[in-house]
Amino acid sequence: MNNIHNFFDLNGHVALVTGGNGGLGLAMAQGLVKAGAQIAVWGRNEAKNAKAVSELVAMGGRAQSFEADVTDPASTAAAFDRTINAFGKIDSCFANAGGAGARGAFVDLDRQAWLDTNALNILSVIDTFQLATRHWQERKAAGKLIVTSSVAALLGLPNSAGYCLTKSAVTGLVRSLAIELGRSDIQVNAILPGFIETEMSLNTPKAFQDGCRRRAASGKIGQLSDMEGIAVYLASKQSNFMTGQALVLDGGHSIFPL
Repeated sequence: MNNIHNFFDLNGHVALVTGGNGGLGLAMAQGLVKAGAQIAVWGRNEAKNAKAVSELVAMGGRAQSFEADVTDPASTAAAFDRTINAFGKIDSCFANAGGAGARGAFVDLDRQAWLDTNALNILSVIDTFQLATRHWQERKAAGKLIVTSSVAALLGLPNSAGYCLTKSAVTGLVRSLAIELGRSDIQVNAILPGFIETEMSLNTPKAFQDGCRRRAASGKIGQLSDMEGIAVYLASKQSNFMTGQALVLDGGHSIFPL
C-alpha cells in the first residue's frame, strides 16, 4: 500500500512560479517545496527574488530566481530559456504574476489604463503558457498549467472593472486550453482566491476587509498558507483527471447569501 505521506510527492518535479517572490506566489512555492518540488522563481525585483530563494532553500528545497518582466514578451522568453537551461525542464507552470491594475470609475479610465491591465493580467499569462506548452509538446511530455485568477471573476467590484474583466478572461482561457491541450496530457486549471492577507490586499480600506470577513461563510479571511495545498494538488498527479476548472478558494465568500 502506498504511504499516504507520498500521495502528493513532487520529488523530481520542477515548478515555474511567476511572481513567485512574494504574496500568493511565494506561498504556493513554499507548499510545492514542502512536497519536494524544485522551484523557478520569476520576478522583477532582484532583491525580493533573492530573499524568496533564500527562504525556499532554508526549507530544504532547490530554488533559483530569474529576473522577468512578464509584460514584456522578450523578457518572458529570455527568462524561460534561462529556466530550462538551469533545470533542464519544467513540469508545472504557475502563471501567478498580476495585479490590481488601474482603479477608478469606469467612465474615467482611459484606453491606456485598459491596455496596461490587459498586458499585466492576460497577455502575460498567454505568453508564459505558450512557452510552457511548446516546451512540453517538443518533449512529448505531460504538463500542468495553472493561473491565479480571483473570486473577482465571479463577483463584481466597484472601481475595479479592469481587474474583474481580466480575471474573468483568464478563467475563460483555462476552459478553452483544457479542451485544446487535453489530448496532449496537459491539464489547465485556475485558482480563484478570495480575500487573502497579502501586501496588496491589506492595502485596501478596512471597511472592505471587514465586509469580506462578514460575507465569508467561514467568517474568516484567508492566510497565505491556505494557498499551499491547492498548489501542490494541481501540480501533482492526483489532479490528472481535473482540467478546465476554476477552483474557488474564498472561505465561502462567493456563496454567502445577501
